[in-house]
Amino acid sequence: MTCVQLLLIRHALPEKVTDASGRADPALTSEGREQAARLPQALSPYRIARIYSSPQRRAKETAAPVAAERDLLVTEHLGLAEYDYDLPHYIPFHEAQQLAPDAFARIRAGEFPKSVDGEAFRARVLDALGQVVDESEHQDTVAVFAHGGVVNVYLQELLGLDRPLVFPLDYVSVTRVLVSRTGQRRVASVNETGHIRDMLRR
Repeated sequence: MTCVQLLLIRHALPEKVTDASGRADPALTSEGREQAARLPQALSPYRIARIYSSPQRRAKETAAPVAAERDLLVTEHLGLAEYDYDLPHYIPFHEAQQLAPDAFARIRAGEFPKSVDGEAFRARVLDALGQVVDESEHQDTVAVFAHGGVVNVYLQELLGLDRPLVFPLDYVSVTRVLVSRTGQRRVASVNETGHIRDMLRR
């Protein structure tokens, strides 16, 4: 392979946090830990050279089984944090229709919640993923554990989409992007979920 292959992995299912004293940083649920445990086998075809993660607990806990199985360190990058990073609550999307209907409707329509500075978030994510590529060798496969919004804005940039949240990415789904030596970027797949087909929420 003569390009960097990014494996963009959405975190597993986290707990709900409705009123944290500071920044909400939920752990994975038992179901989420089971989802994350599927990843070492799912990613076994790839020769992963490096692992990066959002600093948020749900992403780091999702990365942990792969890091342990490959004996690799996890490099945290604040730029990979989700747009909800500073909020005192976290509501899993399947519960948001009842608990946060306005935000749910906007996300379903492919838009950020009104409180999000979309341009600043997008710039932060693109800069972070650019750094990940710059720090990698041209033949490396790099696993990046992050969030639905992070993966979506990167896809928006690469595919020239008019809305930032087009793809309804599943928990622990894998999206693959190839970056050539000249910087050309190609989306190879979006939302691969074969490893958790029996656990998908529909």
